[in-house]
Amino acid sequence: MTSEATVEKQSEPRPQMVRTDGGRVYRPNVDILEKHDELLVVADMPGVNAGEIDIHFEDGLLTIHGPAGTRQGEATRYVAQEYGVGDFYRTFRVSERIDATKISADYRDGVLVLHLPKTEAVKPRKIKVETN
Repeated sequence: MTSEATVEKQSEPRPQMVRTDGGRVYRPNVDILEKHDELLVVADMPGVNAGEIDIHFEDGLLTIHGPAGTRQGEATRYVAQEYGVGDFYRTFRVSERIDATKISADYRDGVLVLHLPKTEAVKPRKIKVETN
């Protein structure tokens, strides 16, 4: 990233999918984009109900959790099944140069977008040149 306002993906190696006693947990793929006044974290989370998405920020860690239900009923007999269903879970370390009190999110068409505003100290600004 070009500025000091950063979001770091957790560095420990994690598989794309983890099986737990409660079912499968997937690590959603994300894009992190830098704009003039904010960073955007864009996460693919298909099949999640917007009202059930849990986003938590504490001690510099931003956690995203979204439960995804089954696409078909339990009695469905699949001929072929390539699409896995399970909860989405991802954690990021967020720089102190992000204004954590103003983090917001929106979700549409299976895509979660987190808005992480930069603090005023790291935003680019124009310096006026005074003449004497």
